[in-house]
This record gives sequence, C-alpha cells and structure tokens, in this order.
Amino acid sequence: MKIPTLLCLAALTTFTRADFTDEQKRVPLEVDTTDTKLAKIVVIAGSVSSKPGGHEYFAGCTILVNALKQTPGVWPVMAAEGWPKNEHIFDNARAVVIYADGGPKLPFLDAARWEKMKSLISKGTGFVMLHQAVDVPEDRADEIQSWLGGVFKKDIGCRGHWDMSFDTFPQHAVTRGVKAFSAPGDGWLYNLHFLPGAVPVITGQVPDKARTSADAKAHAGRAETIGWAYERKDGGRSFAFTGADWHTNWKAEGQRKLVVNGILWSAKIEIPESGAPVAFDEADIMKNWDSKPKPAPKAAAPPAENTAK
Repeated sequence: MKIPTLLCLAALTTFTRADFTDEQKRVPLEVDTTDTKLAKIVVIAGSVSSKPGGHEYFAGCTILVNALKQTPGVWPVMAAEGWPKNEHIFDNARAVVIYADGGPKLPFLDAARWEKMKSLISKGTGFVMLHQAVDVPEDRADEIQSWLGGVFKKDIGCRGHWDMSFDTFPQHAVTRGVKAFSAPGDGWLYNLHFLPGAVPVITGQVPDKARTSADAKAHAGRAETIGWAYERKDGGRSFAFTGADWHTNWKAEGQRKLVVNGILWSAKIEIPESGAPVAFDEADIMKNWDSKPKPAPKAAAPPAENTAK
C-alpha cells in the first residue's frame, strides 16, 4: 500500500524565538518529506535585519515557498534564523536557497555549517544566494565564488539604493516568461567578481553617483549584472540575484518569476516556456514581517514657562 506523502512528514519543528511574531509562528517550518520522487528545495531565511520593510527575509521566503509550491513535484522546505534546527532537511535536497545578510553575518561560516554546505555543493546540489548573501568574507571569497560563479568584494564592488526598471532579458531558461518590471528604491550590489561561465540573466543601469569604487567609475554607463546563472564544474547549478532588499517589490510578477525560475533551474527542474507559475495575492505582501524594535518615544517637552504677570 502506498503511504500518503503527508504521513511521511517529519514532525514540525517548534520555534520559540521571542521575537517571532504571532503571525510568523503560524508559518510551517522545516516540514520535511521522505518521498524521494519530490524535488525538495530548502529555503533558508536569515535573522532579523534592517528596518521594517527592508531585509524581510522571513516574509520574503514565505512568498518564495508559496510560489514554489505551484510547480508540480516540488517540495519547498523553509527554515528560519539562518540555518535549520534539524539538518536532516538537507537530505536529498535538490537545491538550497540562502536569503540572508552577508559578510561576517553570512549564516554558514562556522566550521560545522561550512562543512555541511561544502558537502552539499560537492554532491551537485543547486545553490542560490539572494541579496546581501552574495557579499562574502575575503577569506572565503574564492571558494564561494567557485560555488556561485560570482561574489561581491569590497575592492571593486558597489552597493546602494535606487530605482531600477527592466524591460529586456537575454534568452535563458531562467528568463522564460519574465516580463518587464520595476523595483523602486530597492537595494543592489553590483560590479562583482565573476568567473568565466557566469551568465548574466538580468542587468540594469546604475546612477553615476552610485559608482563608488575606482573600477566601477571606469565603467560609467555600462549595464551592470545584478542576477546570473552559473553551471559549476561539478555539474551543479547556481543562481544569484542581488536585489530583493525592499520587500514590497516582491509584488512585481517579473521579479518573482525570475527568482523562482532561477531556483528551479538550480534544482534542474524543467521550466515551461511561460516560466514558473507565481500567482500571488497582493494582500500577502504585508504578512509575516519581522518584529523589529520600535524607536524610543521622544521625551515630553517641558511645560512652557508662565510669563503672565
């Protein structure tokens, strides 16, 4: 007798982090499957970061998970706080997505996590890095670049916030069905170090004032790569997109489709000519935001001096 997939689920991991909102606590985390016919994709949200509306990693990952569920045969598994509590969710994963802070806050830098990620890469697991995650520590840059095809380094890399619009895309499986979209006020990283074979899948114009490194200034007017696909020497696939800072830009179907296509491509899942389905209820854009500290209230002004005589 065939056992229903739902009976194959591992127990739902219970999270008690105090600053999860009540809404976030209702999001299923680390719900695994033992059905090897399903393409499991592990989506990891980084810890609380930035101001409300920016770096909403938890909320952004819920949007990606809901979109990935729309492709038949895909089983997305979401983890929070930068790393799963139960590392067995990596077992048989077709791809791993990291949507988190980078630099020294990159969530897999400690020795045990690093070795786990290295092991997954060596098995040909798909590898996806979003937004700040492409900013990597100098001492890990060469190895992560060999996994991802490109990395941000401070010597030539630039970052900042500005409006960008995209209306043309190169022919690639990752760009199938992607239509023109805008990303007002988003945060971007560009002028990265790329390996041969890293294929730009989305480029855009950068304001001259945002060119802060000497190398970037030398290429004024050049369309800059902010998303790429890379086929690794080990046969694995990787995808990266440096936008997705400002959360409300996930409302753009073009952005959702590009990123979901990239994730599926990294997992070696065939993408239809119309692109991956990414149906979305705009009301969901305000769901699952992080609980972030509110500014301290301003001290009350002293009472005005009574000068009446």
